[in-house]
Amino acid sequence: MSPEARRRALAAIKASLEDLTPEEDAEITAAAEADPDARPFTDEEYARARRIGRPPAENPKKLVSVRLDADVLARLRADGAGWQTRMNALLRNSLGI
Repeated sequence: MSPEARRRALAAIKASLEDLTPEEDAEITAAAEADPDARPFTDEEYARARRIGRPPAENPKKLVSVRLDADVLARLRADGAGWQTRMNALLRNSLGI
């Protein structure tokens, strides 16, 4: 999904949600704070928190769309998973970079 399509989808979802009144918001907040299983994080816990998942790449790949001959694509995919990485390496080698 393109960033623009994602932005439009999120805007549509947000528009479909009803805004809470201040009273409803206060009621929900009070219920959450009273729940011992849902206590808020302390500043110390936030400071110790670490992001999960893969760290951001220094040089992220760009998403492109190309048309390849069927036999070329079949040959690239024949070696299994990682065919796009191998195709990138072949292109880099061919271009001398």
